[in-house]
Amino acid sequence: MAAIELIDLKKNYGAVPAVKGINLSVADGEMIVLVGPSGCGKSTLLRMIAGLEAISSGHLRIAGNDVGHVDPADRNIAMVFQNYALYPHMTVRQNLEYGLKNRRVPCDEIDRRIANAAGILEIGEFLERRPRQLSGGQRQRVAMGRAAAGSSRSARRSRSIAAPKPSSLPASSVLRR
Repeated sequence: MAAIELIDLKKNYGAVPAVKGINLSVADGEMIVLVGPSGCGKSTLLRMIAGLEAISSGHLRIAGNDVGHVDPADRNIAMVFQNYALYPHMTVRQNLEYGLKNRRVPCDEIDRRIANAAGILEIGEFLERRPRQLSGGQRQRVAMGRAAAGSSRSARRSRSIAAPKPSSLPASSVLRR
């Protein structure tokens, strides 16, 4: 994982400010939680970090590198969306390995990463099931497992995690840097 630093990060939609000069440092391995009312810029901030939303001004550093203008695919960051974005026709294992196969990660490395994520998130017994056969909390853990298996520098969640047991979600699986 890698440290993330936000320096006077701003996002404007025309004349309307959505994110007003955020300064934040998150150390490697540290977990943070963004809390605030609807419309205060939490999701916009996460989208800016992921590269899915352009930064109006300020700096975004990951592992000391300014990545504010780096393409999302080149940032090596994973984001778990509120709706989980699982492929319903694939098994849990296939959902976990999908991105890794697209990046042509060697099969033995894919197996290692999936085993690691499945162990951390306690989803090993579900690897051959389809998403429709899982509870909501299990689906959340699969979505987080896909981000963790991707071995990204940073994995973030958009919205809260309510269903999984806290004991099954180490801080490193929720937000990693």
